[in-house]
Amino acid sequence: QVQMVESGGGLVQTGGSLRLSCTASGDTITKAYNIGWFRQPPGKRREFVARMSRQSIAYYADSVLDRFTISRDNTKNILYLQMNKLKPEDTGVYYCGLSSGSGNSPSGFGSWGQGTQVTVSS
Repeated sequence: QVQMVESGGGLVQTGGSLRLSCTASGDTITKAYNIGWFRQPPGKRREFVARMSRQSIAYYADSVLDRFTISRDNTKNILYLQMNKLKPEDTGVYYCGLSSGSGNSPSGFGSWGQGTQVTVSS
């Protein structure tokens, strides 16, 4: 059973940066899964942010393209999300998840962690 743990969230001003980390325990996240970052803004549904395929190809939501970068450290079994030029609309709880399939829908992912709060002040 894979358990994800997200960390690195916080309060930041518009234009600032944060780096989120997602640690997996119980299994390797490096080859068997698509790995994704999602967020849930206040009062809204969970939405796709970025994911990395088994082939290490990165996919991004249009809203974060050229500002966020997904990466992973295979030796440490950690997934990262570097977030630059943050905007107030990036505010939400950020989650990482695993998928044995493909695609960007949250419904295709599981093994969610507890999430980490990101708040961007204007």
